[in-house]
Amino acid sequence: MQILDRVMKRPPLVAVIRLQGMISSGPRGPLSDEAMAPVIERAFRRGKPAAVALAINSPGGSPVQSSLIAARIRRLSEEKSVPVYAFVEDAAASGGYWLACAAEEIHADRSSVVGSIGVIAASFGAHVLLARQGVERRVHTSGKSKSMLDPFQPEKEEDVARLKSLLTDIHAAFIDHVKTHRGGKLKESEDLFTGEFWLAEKAKELGLIDHVGHLVPVMKEKFGDKVRFRKYGPRRGWLSRFGATLATDALAAIEERAAYSRFGL
Repeated sequence: MQILDRVMKRPPLVAVIRLQGMISSGPRGPLSDEAMAPVIERAFRRGKPAAVALAINSPGGSPVQSSLIAARIRRLSEEKSVPVYAFVEDAAASGGYWLACAAEEIHADRSSVVGSIGVIAASFGAHVLLARQGVERRVHTSGKSKSMLDPFQPEKEEDVARLKSLLTDIHAAFIDHVKTHRGGKLKESEDLFTGEFWLAEKAKELGLIDHVGHLVPVMKEKFGDKVRFRKYGPRRGWLSRFGATLATDALAAIEERAAYSRFGL
């Protein structure tokens, strides 16, 4: 293939990986390391690309899956000596921004939402409802922390303190990831790691992104007007295509819609 490319003088190839939706493990998450691994591997290995472009549109999700996907991208980029460029569409927020930081450069539309470098845990409490209905909750454990934050029992201060400690540790890992990959580009700001988010121009001022721009024109500027694009994304199974996972997809869509709504999208 390399000899054929030289003989035919084919223009450079840019592999485009679409990273869209909630980041989650399991069947309800459109973005997980398990789902994206073969996609990312093909993008870096097929056709000797001059670069890989990440088309990102994600409100975030699992910090573990975000870390796994980003680490895979960085490993392949270094192994293959292929530069990575990220292009934000509607949002690269929370875990979506974690993914963007896997690139050497981050570009965004002027109205893109960027940032939300923080960690959140949400649940509900139904113990009052159960009591009103005369339902008694019975839980037996062999460890005092096994029923931590049980939504059907009153909240305990020690459980909340333990959860906040875990969230703080995850937040620290997120901050370290951003500082490692954005380096000296970041500007001093007391709001930078508070979970706040911004549009592209302000994000650029803060050093969270490098430029305001779109995928095709930026890649043409870097690799010439004749640059070729090859798109990669997860493949849906034939059962999914025929509606066999309709209920699961509907639940995932509701969850994703709620995540995007946090950013006014």
